[in-house]
Amino acid sequence: MSSPQFKRDLKLLDATMIVVGSMIGSGIFIVSADIARSVGGGGMLLLVWAITGLVTLIAALSYGELAGMMPKAGGQYVYLREAYNPFVGFLYGWTLFTVIQTGTIAAVGVAFAKYTGVLMPVFSEKNIVLHLGSIPVSAAQILSIVSIAFLTWLNIRGVRAGKIVQNLFTSTKIIALIGLIILGIIIGKNAVAMGANFDHFWAVDLNKWDSLSKWNSLIPTETPYSLAIIAAIGTAMVGSLFSSDAWNNITFTAGEVVNPKRTIPLSLALGTGIVTLLYILANVSKEQEN
Repeated sequence: MSSPQFKRDLKLLDATMIVVGSMIGSGIFIVSADIARSVGGGGMLLLVWAITGLVTLIAALSYGELAGMMPKAGGQYVYLREAYNPFVGFLYGWTLFTVIQTGTIAAVGVAFAKYTGVLMPVFSEKNIVLHLGSIPVSAAQILSIVSIAFLTWLNIRGVRAGKIVQNLFTSTKIIALIGLIILGIIIGKNAVAMGANFDHFWAVDLNKWDSLSKWNSLIPTETPYSLAIIAAIGTAMVGSLFSSDAWNNITFTAGEVVNPKRTIPLSLALGTGIVTLLYILANVSKEQEN
């Protein structure tokens, strides 16, 4: 009797959507300001995002190779188990389950409820609906728990239902980001802002770096100019790398992917490439706005 196996129902489009959906988050709207303060000119800002995209692509292709060699559900757990020993994989698996992935899911649920409360005050964090002893429970907390439970139920129903929801949500993200890019480039462009950003496209103000960056203590004042720029770019990439993370989530579903040896590496390359392009265009749009 053959052993039970996962149903392989995730095709290239579905796998790519998982990569893109996992990567696109709030980071692109938050970290660019800090990066710009760190490196100065608009050209350096775009360079930071381009280098981040290249690094991410290299890492993604490396994971794609691992997924092709070991096309099993579990992702990093499988790779650590095979590379070191089952105990290391065991420790990582339980850490992922109890802290890493659950903490991320909880954070996303809280963020969803918080911003829903802005649009619909009934779900506000200030709306306390009950008390568990001395612990107040807000409508936002209940919405966060319910949303996580609902999405968990959808995924439990099967891979087909899960991929439909994933594709729908990711398509919404992509369309919304493209819409913001178009609005910024066509409608929101400002001549003064464009002049400030593009007239000195590759300018780097290391004095500005020294006065504003929290990392300035890492760069001694006697550091050569070229090395200081490299250090500035490297430390500025902390934010961009954070915004480009989570692409490896597709490897957890390797057991449900059709032809994983081909599909996973290709989806990682396509997904990271699409997100990098969108991030760069989003920053170009920002540089044209007031």
